Amino acid sequence: MSNTIKYCTKCVMPETKPDLWFDENGVCAACNFFEERAEIDWDARQTELEHILDQYRSNDSSNYDCIIPCSGGKDSTYQTLTMLDMGMNPLCVTATTDRLSPIGRRNIENIKKLGVDYIEVSTNPVVRRRINKLALEQVGDISWPEHLTIFTIPVRIAVMHNVPLIVWGENSQNENGGPATQAGDKHLTRRWLEEFGGLLGLRVTDLEGQADIEKKHLIPYTYPSDEDLARVGVTGIFLGYYKQWDGLSNALVAAAHGFESWPNTVEGSIVNYENLDNEQMRIHDYFKFLKYGYSRATDWACWHIRRGRLSREQGMQLVRRHEGKFPWSYLGTDLETILEEIDMTLDEFTAVCDRFTNKKIFKTDRRGNLLRTRNGDLVRVNDDNV
Repeated sequence: MSNTIKYCTKCVMPETKPDLWFDENGVCAACNFFEERAEIDWDARQTELEHILDQYRSNDSSNYDCIIPCSGGKDSTYQTLTMLDMGMNPLCVTATTDRLSPIGRRNIENIKKLGVDYIEVSTNPVVRRRINKLALEQVGDISWPEHLTIFTIPVRIAVMHNVPLIVWGENSQNENGGPATQAGDKHLTRRWLEEFGGLLGLRVTDLEGQADIEKKHLIPYTYPSDEDLARVGVTGIFLGYYKQWDGLSNALVAAAHGFESWPNTVEGSIVNYENLDNEQMRIHDYFKFLKYGYSRATDWACWHIRRGRLSREQGMQLVRRHEGKFPWSYLGTDLETILEEIDMTLDEFTAVCDRFTNKKIFKTDRRGNLLRTRNGDLVRVNDDNV
């Protein structure tokens, strides 16, 4: 890659996104995948979904029909409403985040009020914060344990309760432009988790022996055995394969059923209805920006551009205004409060930031030192020529 960043000619996604490719016209895979949706027979997929659900219903009502992994956000609210509308009796499962925000708590309680049984699994907070710190230092992701348990805990609950069907939300590889062989997946498998579930090369077993972490502490972070999965017949489907997945549409449906958005645009984003549960999320998104030169504002701008809600120029303006700011606060909680809980100082945090910053895509001085604004923000190399 040169000292400039190439961007998709339709949206504003940069070439620095992992697993992204561009066609001969400079259009990214995510835009091409989205265009292909116009050729899909959605009525046929609805019929396919109905047949699948019929196969997994508990005939004698002695067990749940499916598991729904729930964060409490707009998408899991939509998933729950969809399954209820289709006559399913779901068990909703939340892998609780470390820094659950007040609005996140209210939205979880709102899903319960829709009329479902609900399980919340909270991992050992002492161990989890040790993992938060280790993952931040080693792979640049403070939310690594949360992103892992989103996938492992619902599957463990499915095994424990002998519920074969798990209904996930979107296939992120299709929405964001991952490898074509995975973009069309309608099932979530162990292989998908290991390749695209956000592990970043850090294995659960790597944690043993670090920061006084023992094997017994890692049970909730561990995927069930192949034998247990086979015994129960666990399978996970992406609802986004069968429905025309759209974050804004999901948010509107959820809001009509009690879902609560943030009063203002969420820091680092361009919307007010996502990533409301975890107060550490701004740090996670900031490291994405440091590594790849883009983050949530770009993601949302691209999603809206593809759906005709924004022009490419409008998307660029929003990205420049909102993206890449140093994460001084998030959802009303200041950075140093979050760092204190994982036993890290602000100076130590900025040192970790610098270590994971890709200097090829940010401006530096003649000595190679990163250039920053008065607020501590970095500047992309060709930010004025997206």
